[in-house]
Parts: sequence; C-alpha cells; structure tokens
Amino acid sequence: MTGFFNVYKEAGYTSHDVVAIIRRLTRGKVGHTGTLDPQAEGVLPICLGRATKLADYVMGQDKSYIAEVMLGVITDTGDMTGQVLSQAPVNQSESVILETVKKFCGKQMQLPPMYSAIKIGGKKLYELARKGETVERKPREVYIESIKILDFKLAENKFTVDVTCSKGTYIRSLCMDIGEALGCGAAMGSLLRTRSGGFSLDTAYKINEVKEAAANGSLSDMILDAEKVLPYPRVYVQPEGLTMARNGNPLPLELLDKAPTTKVWLHGSGGLIGLFSESNGMLRLEVMM
Repeated sequence: MTGFFNVYKEAGYTSHDVVAIIRRLTRGKVGHTGTLDPQAEGVLPICLGRATKLADYVMGQDKSYIAEVMLGVITDTGDMTGQVLSQAPVNQSESVILETVKKFCGKQMQLPPMYSAIKIGGKKLYELARKGETVERKPREVYIESIKILDFKLAENKFTVDVTCSKGTYIRSLCMDIGEALGCGAAMGSLLRTRSGGFSLDTAYKINEVKEAAANGSLSDMILDAEKVLPYPRVYVQPEGLTMARNGNPLPLELLDKAPTTKVWLHGSGGLIGLFSESNGMLRLEVMM
C-alpha cells in the first residue's frame, strides 16, 4: 500500500503507538508526519509505503489547533501533565487578554520546550528533561498565521484559542509566552489538532475504525493518493524522455507537455514517476515514486 491515512489520534496513544498499529494492519512501511503528545488529540497524517518519502513535504505545511490556555500556573512541562512550579493570582480582564493575544500574530521567536522531541547533542530534549536536566536552547522563528479566542472561562482561570501556525510551532510554548506577557504565567490544557496541511478533522478516522476496515478488507478505501495530499500540477514527459526520467536524470523542459512553474508530479506512459521541480532550465528529481 502506498498513500496516506488521515488518522484521528485519541488521548492516551502516542504517535508511535499509532504508527505501530498501522504497521501491524498493513504489514508495510509506515511513518507519521508530525508528533502529537500522548494527551493531545486530533489529526495525525500517516504515510504508507513509498509515500513515506513525502513525510517532510506534509510536515512542512501549516497546521491548526484548538488549545486551552490555563492561567496563573507554570509547570515543568508547559502543560497540565507536569509538576506545578509556581502559581499566581489571575486578575486580567477579557479585554486585556484579547489585546495581548492579538500581539502573537505574525513572526515570533519561540523557545522550544524542554519536553519536546528536538535533538541536542544527539539526545532528545524530553529524555534529558526526564532526568532533571535542562540544556540551553536557541529560540526559533515561527509564524502564527491567525490566533482567535473562542471562549473565556475566567472563573476557571482559562480560555480557549484557535491557532493556525507554521511547522515547528509549539502550542505549549505559545501558551507559556502568552502567560508571561500577561504577567501571571500559563500552561497548556487540552490540545486538539484540527488540521495538518490538507488533512482535516472531519475526514479523520479513529483507530477502531481503521481496525474494523482492516478486518473487513476495506482498508484501501481509506488511503489517500499522494497527488491529492500534495496537489502539485501534473506534467507528462514525452516518450523520448521517459528513460531519463525513470533513471532520475535531469530533463530538458522541451521534453514535457507543458513548462512547469513549481513542483510537479511527473507522469509517463506507465503512470506516476515522481515529484520533480524546475531548476536552471531543467526538470530535476526530488522524490522518486
């Protein structure tokens, strides 16, 4: 099987748990395209077979989340699963919170949390954090396309935000940064990923649904074609350029049915060849399919 599953990861599963389950069901090569914490829920795109080569392309797309911002509390993990380090009174008004949150739109420098899968010195940060170690991390530029407050529950010291952001954005860090800006501290409560690139919540399958489909032989009906997930234009190579293309050699643009202006899915007489892009007047291979 080659393609993508749009899986709804439920709380309690790790991203690696989901990969392991899909691998057992498909008996093939499987990978995910962006980790979700065990307590988080939502869209987790899973790639199968040759589509695992395209994982970085899917991960590079923007994502959307709904998250709870828990005010007046700072934890060692940045979310409510961690140990509380400090607490503070919350007396900020809705209007102050609204104005503060608006300032987080656009480019931001964000410090990755210690409890993350980023590697420093060959070790994942969360592995070091579990040993009580803290290492220096460099802020990274991220982009918050939009952030909107969905509701206030200030009697419970929390509010909910809907965020659309670039790859590499940590919502826990965003919640902590908002808390710091408000002067009372904050941690992330619940987290739901509603979209990852072209994968959305309304078409995601829960693990039990995937298992049922595997049992009744309809698993292939759930698989999304790579060209639908990454909707680049389709270009055809002329017969005289087919061998060059299949060998991964650069192609003169005159051997194509139309000139590409971006990344393209290259097809030949036998079907899909791979993902190519134009560079210096030639069409060059990026991923062979």
